[in-house]
Amino acid sequence: MAKSKSSLCSLMMSIKQFVKDWTLPVAIAVGTIVYLTFYFVPQLDTAGETLGAVVDTIFPMMVFCTLFSTFCRIDFHQMKPHRWHVGVLLAQVLLVALNVWIIFCVEASFEQKILWESVLTCIIGPAATAAPVVTAKIGGNINTMTAFVVLSSFASALMIPTVFPLLERGSHLTFWSAFIIILEKLAMVLIAPLALGWYMQHFAKRVCAWIVSIPDLSFYLWAVQLSVTSGVTVRNIVHSEAGLPVLLMIATMSLILCFVLFLVGRSIGRHLGDEIDGGQALFQKNTALSIWVAYTYLNPVASVGAGCYVLWQNIINSLELWEYRRKSSIVS
Repeated sequence: MAKSKSSLCSLMMSIKQFVKDWTLPVAIAVGTIVYLTFYFVPQLDTAGETLGAVVDTIFPMMVFCTLFSTFCRIDFHQMKPHRWHVGVLLAQVLLVALNVWIIFCVEASFEQKILWESVLTCIIGPAATAAPVVTAKIGGNINTMTAFVVLSSFASALMIPTVFPLLERGSHLTFWSAFIIILEKLAMVLIAPLALGWYMQHFAKRVCAWIVSIPDLSFYLWAVQLSVTSGVTVRNIVHSEAGLPVLLMIATMSLILCFVLFLVGRSIGRHLGDEIDGGQALFQKNTALSIWVAYTYLNPVASVGAGCYVLWQNIINSLELWEYRRKSSIVS
């Protein structure tokens, strides 16, 4: 009996360690499995609709809590512009311009146009609000990354209403209306928790210190958020009206794009003073905003690109975390 109890404890510890080491893939798998379970089991339809409504309500709160716990840790005095910020933003603008040119060249082909529009929605999106969370886990500078997320959000808010009406001239949104809508969306999930984090650091120091003392709080909150995002992504893919060949092309292109942005960002960061932050800044995207852009301006099928991108980018994040742990263990 004692031996079997010891084996069970050993198994539980192994599972716990596996989940800790591979939190992001586990979160993606859980979100995918939960959605597919509700999708393929008719008896769960009613429960699924109720759960979906609850998730839609609490999801913005989850994002807010994740960022708030992160911003309680940053040094606001170190949130200064850095030269790699300029390099990454310039690279993003050039890639957007190149992508728009390609779309104009392939405009006659519906499938090719959809494919490259799906790529554009990923490139033009701002840096992910959760980018500082990962950056902090792999040895990057959380302060300069947070500053870049703010800058990137304003840059995308300018680029999106400038570029997309050129592609879809029937869009009902004007430049200023789209600009304000994007800023409103970003304010709720970025500026508000940033401001609250600053307030807590200055006027509620004990509570702030308690939040900071909880190990990896923001990371695990983000993992829960990622699980929900993965379920929504799978739902969008399953309900897409595009054929399987188109979906496979979009998924493949988003994977290639993920690596291209990662390598370009790393290269820029290496030459301008911060390789880790440069890589995360260009490749880790706010895919929720990209999906909204696709539905607002383009064919909804284009949103599948951003949906696939969120899965690929978090697999790469997992590999980065694994590599950082490996190097840290060797040094120690």
